[in-house]
Amino acid sequence: MDWLLALQSVVLGLVEGLTEFLPVSSTGHLIVTSSLLGLPETPATDAMIVVIQAGAILAVCWYYRERLLKILKNLFKAGPERQLAINTIVAFIPAVIVGLLFGGLLKVYLFNAVTVGVMLIVGGLIILWAENRQSPTVRVATMDDLTLKDALGVGLCQCLAMIPGTSRSGATIIGGLLLGLSRRAATEFSFFLAIPTIFGATLYELFMSREALLQTDATLVVLGTIVSFFSALAVVHWLIGFVGRHDFKAFGWYRIAFGLVILLTWATGIVRW
Repeated sequence: MDWLLALQSVVLGLVEGLTEFLPVSSTGHLIVTSSLLGLPETPATDAMIVVIQAGAILAVCWYYRERLLKILKNLFKAGPERQLAINTIVAFIPAVIVGLLFGGLLKVYLFNAVTVGVMLIVGGLIILWAENRQSPTVRVATMDDLTLKDALGVGLCQCLAMIPGTSRSGATIIGGLLLGLSRRAATEFSFFLAIPTIFGATLYELFMSREALLQTDATLVVLGTIVSFFSALAVVHWLIGFVGRHDFKAFGWYRIAFGLVILLTWATGIVRW
């Protein structure tokens, strides 16, 4: 195994795990990290990055393993478990439709550092605006209180995250807050919605890039996925506690600062993105 490639895989896994569930755009950070590491823009590299994201979702599955098992056990019984499963599926559908229709075009034209920089700034400003609103009314205290309409609204917000730099978790959490979800309900439903969304993207990428992946060292993919799992597990545990005591303004300011750094280094030629 090439140790330089192994180190690059570890870095990608760490970046993915630390950023997937924070409203800072994991895809944007992965694009920037790949550029800084000098990774070639090949189908195999793109596929490896997507597969590494599965580690973060496995972390959510592990963290909520008792709730997920309870959902599976009561899937065909009327109650909160079945309703949560239905809400998750309903919220997932818009991303499937938009991804199948426009995913290829978005990847060709928008997966670059400049787009990431702009969207980081735009998303940061939206977070600051959303958090500075006057005492927003909370209609949905927990995930179990979600209606189908609420779930669909969050799902539509998730579609915005297909633009790199937007942040899937940022779009769903802030979108949820704007729709009247509590901070905890929006955060936890964002976690649950990530399960079918990222697993689906991973399986799709595996199928579409199956030939390219055969040329990739499987050990590197597994290594990155393991690092992604453990770093994401730590973030999920931390974020659940964080949202009970803080708002998301710090993430908004971070996005703006990081986006400005990307655009300034690109405009001045300091970094070849």
